[in-house]
Parts: sequence; structure tokens; C-alpha cells
Amino acid sequence: MKRRSFLKNTTALSLPIFVNGIPLHGMSMPSAFTGMNGDSDRVLVLIQLNGGNDGLNTIIPLDSYDNLANLRSNIMLPENSLIQITGDNAFHPAFTGMADLFDNAKLNIVQNVGYPNQNRSHFRSTDIWQTASEADEYLSTGWVGRYFESKFPGYPQDYPNADCPDPFAMTIGAVVSETCQGISGNFSVAVNNPNDLFELPVGAQGNYDPASCYGKQVDFVRLTIKQTNAYADRITEAYNAGTTQATYPQDNGLANQLRTVASLIKGGLQTRVYIVSQGGYDTHANQTEGGDPLLGFHTQLLTNLSEAVSAFQNDIELMGIQERVIGMTFSEFGRQIRSNDGVGTDHGDAAPLMVFGNCVNPGIIGDNPDIPAQVDVQTGLPMQYDFRSVYGSILMDWFEVPEAEVKDMLFDEFQYLPILKTCDSVDTYEPPAQELSINVYPNPFMEWLTIEFGTENEWAKVSLFDARGQELRVLASRKFSEGEHTVKLEARDLAAGNYFIRIQTEKQVKTKSIIRVR
Repeated sequence: MKRRSFLKNTTALSLPIFVNGIPLHGMSMPSAFTGMNGDSDRVLVLIQLNGGNDGLNTIIPLDSYDNLANLRSNIMLPENSLIQITGDNAFHPAFTGMADLFDNAKLNIVQNVGYPNQNRSHFRSTDIWQTASEADEYLSTGWVGRYFESKFPGYPQDYPNADCPDPFAMTIGAVVSETCQGISGNFSVAVNNPNDLFELPVGAQGNYDPASCYGKQVDFVRLTIKQTNAYADRITEAYNAGTTQATYPQDNGLANQLRTVASLIKGGLQTRVYIVSQGGYDTHANQTEGGDPLLGFHTQLLTNLSEAVSAFQNDIELMGIQERVIGMTFSEFGRQIRSNDGVGTDHGDAAPLMVFGNCVNPGIIGDNPDIPAQVDVQTGLPMQYDFRSVYGSILMDWFEVPEAEVKDMLFDEFQYLPILKTCDSVDTYEPPAQELSINVYPNPFMEWLTIEFGTENEWAKVSLFDARGQELRVLASRKFSEGEHTVKLEARDLAAGNYFIRIQTEKQVKTKSIIRVR
């Protein structure tokens, strides 16, 4: 059943490119997954970077450094300050902890992650990332919630129980994450301080008709309170039993959240997904401070992120649970290529995404973003990988969801990415026979553009995107024979400016910057 059919019928409420020769390994697929809250002990930690992180000042493409220095001269980091991690990539100097993870083969970076027809509203784009919807689609369930729903239909009725005594997911904060919203309830519980939980009064059974709308709502509230009280006891018990061993940085809210997560995991809580967050990434102004690009809001944010993740990873290793836990960062969008006059950056499109842990394929998946010498105002980074392909690949390799189910839960054009590996590094992923290449000419162009590319015997999609991440045209979407192919773009009706060609095949995807002139 496709996702839209699933929701319509059930809702009651609301490739890889290898850098520096680093090998990537595919996760082997063992027997069918048997359960989240019992038989499996794998944990996924989602770190939401609220506000839209500036990926170009986080992971810097050195092969476009000169163009970036001209386009964002008031915030660009000095090249000699950067932490070089590959021949063409460098980290912000505040990312020392992340650099250590990368050097020790515990960090995977997926370049240029976004979605077609980017929405630059914080609220709407966050909703898209949490629900894994199309840009013009409104869903009432989250991507993790749909997965839990497929395994535990009927929730929250009859939970917790002997087989599933613990919450399936947990948001460290005051409000549950929509990421975990299911059909009839949210699979996540929100906890600020696991040591300060108290029992809520359930209330006496009232004199009402339980079959009425009012009665059903009251019974649902009473069920939720009972469930919350039962979960609270288990959370407090696990938190008190779990002793962290690493030293976490002081005055770092994200580090405090991750320390809580580490305590709960070590204390035996069987929760499988944790959501933590770090705010402040909406850096329209004063991204740097006093004319020094090494100081300012963004530097402090990345310092806190890097130190928090590094301490958490060290903690789970000291606890001996490093093969049970992975983490992933995500943000609702990246920032525009040009900086603004307020010494900041405005809402953009795609950005890099990071996955860390002992069971990641170390290295970088994807190309460095293609940065032209001149770009229009409001131009963002073009999407290379759809964020739903990242989600789906983690569902496949970490939670052992069959690919057909991933497509039903997420989207038909899902593309597997070898982000994770078995911790014993057994290589089962077969990379494409040859790297996908794109040749476009003339570029700049006036009325016509020729696009040349090669494929295996496979499906491929060729699309035209504008500078704001909108998919303007699908030039081809069909099965191509093995060999070289040509697609023409007629551009008489296009305004002058920056555009991008994106080609996706069954295993690979590439983007190419193009410029329309009069």
C-alpha cells in the first residue's frame, strides 16, 4: 500500500561518491525485524538544528573557496583557519570534535540534502522534514511514527505492556516531536528532567456515554495519563541506574540533553528513538562578530554541537554500547550562497547532513556543491540527495525495514545510500559500474541547452531546478538503455539567471549549475 493510500485509509487524527578512496560498505540484511521494544536494542538519536544551519560555513568546499570568498566576503572563514578533512573539504575551525570523529572513521557526511520545491518557511519546512511529505503535501503522521505504526498498530491502546514496557521514542524537551506522530497518538514522550517526574491524577470515571464523541475523548485523555504515569516510573528507574562516564562540556544545553540520553540507554531503557534539539541557527544577522569570522553566533553554535556530540560518542564507547547507537543531525534548510549586508545569511535550500557512530560508513557521500562565480540574490544550494533517501536508508540498515516498505512509507523515488555498515565491516554493497557524469553545453546558454549523460540499463530522471530549489520541469523520467544519452532544454521562456540540472538514476544522482543569459 502506498503512503497516500495508507494515510487515506487509516488516519483518524491529525550514488554514492567516494572521496579520497575511502571505502563505503553496505549493511547486510539479516532476518526480518522482530520488534523495537524488546528483541532489538539499536538506538537512533536525532539532533535537530533549529533555524536552518549554514552548511557552507560548516563543511567548506575548498574547490569553490575563491568563489565563496567573493560571494560571502563579510562572513567567510580564512582558509588557513579551516580543518582540512579531505583534499577538497574542510570543517569550520570550531568543529574539532567532529574532525576527530571523521579521522577515526566514525562520521559520515551526506552532501546537499534537501527536497524538491524547497519551502523556506521555518514552520512548513520543519513539518516537511518531520513528516517526510512532498512540499505540497500535508501529512498528519511523522516518518518515525509511520514506521512504529506499521509494527504496533492500535497504539496507544494496551501500551505499555509486558513485551513493550518502555516508551518507543522520547523527546528531550517540553513538547513531543511530530517526527514520531502516529495515527492515534504520538509514539514519543516528552521529558525535560527524568529525575523530576511525578504521577498525574487520572481522575474518577465520569458519568458519560463512552461511545459518544465526548466519552471517547475523555477516555483517550485518561488512557494517555495512565500511560504517562507507567512510562514515568520506568524512565526514572533507568535514569537513576545509568551512570555516564564521559566528561560533558559545561553551559551546553545540547550536551545536557545527550548526557540524559546516554544515561537512559545505559540504565536499560528500551526506547529506540531519541530526539534532541539545538536552537539558534537562524543567522540572518551577526553570524560573525566584530569583523572576525572566527567569532560570533555560528562559531558558538558549532562549538557546542561538536563538543556535545564528541562527549556523547565518547560516553557510549566508555559504556561499551557503541555498536548499539548512531546519531544524525538535520536542519529544516540550509542558507543562501550569498551573505547579506547584516553579516549573516538568509533562508536557503539544501545543506550537508551528518551521521555519527561506530557503525557508519566513514567518509563523504555526494559531490561538493557547484558554486558559480556569480549567483543571483536568493540562490541556495541545489539538492543532490532527497532527505527521504537518508531516512529510508537508515530504516533499511539500522531497523531492517525492507526497501518496498520504505518506499510505501516515504516516496517512490527512494534511492538507497550506504550511510551505515555492519560493525564488522562486511562489504555487501555493490557500487555502480561507473560514476555518473553530466556534460552541459553551451554554458552559459541562451535558447537551448544540451545535456549529455551516461547510464546503465536503468531508470533515470532529468530535472530543471531554479535558484530557489523549485523543480520547474522534468525533462525525462523513464528507463534508459546502457550508454550515452542526450536531452535538450528549450529555454526561450526562462528568465536570465542561475538554474540547476539534476540527474537521478537508480544508484546515483548529480547536479550541475547552469546560467541562462539574454
